[in-house]
Amino acid sequence: MDAKQKTLALLASATVDLQDTDPKTTVYTIPAGMKAIVTLVVIREPTASLNGGTDFDVGAGVNADDWKQTVNLTLVIGVDDYYVITNDNTMITQVYVAGETFGIKPATGATLDAQATMDVFGYLVPV
Repeated sequence: MDAKQKTLALLASATVDLQDTDPKTTVYTIPAGMKAIVTLVVIREPTASLNGGTDFDVGAGVNADDWKQTVNLTLVIGVDDYYVITNDNTMITQVYVAGETFGIKPATGATLDAQATMDVFGYLVPV
């Protein structure tokens, strides 16, 4: 395979904190010499209902708000529930570079002390 060829892959999985007062949870740090294009995120297997969680930001930076904002996860209430987050039909110009941290931050998070697994999918290519 050519070194510049892009292959869609699971970039990272991590447990994230989703209660209202929780800070940003970093799921993936772009490795040295690489850049990443995130295409979708899956929130799955919550430890408690995400009811009340009407505003989550996903992306890089302190507020994790440069990829997708105001994600409503209130319907994720059971341990078998999952939610797929995409930027369908949207022009995305954000390419993450080495050292940037991609994650999730509750702006208005779940009422209960809830965690879930967050999977980040995308393309990772050499710079």
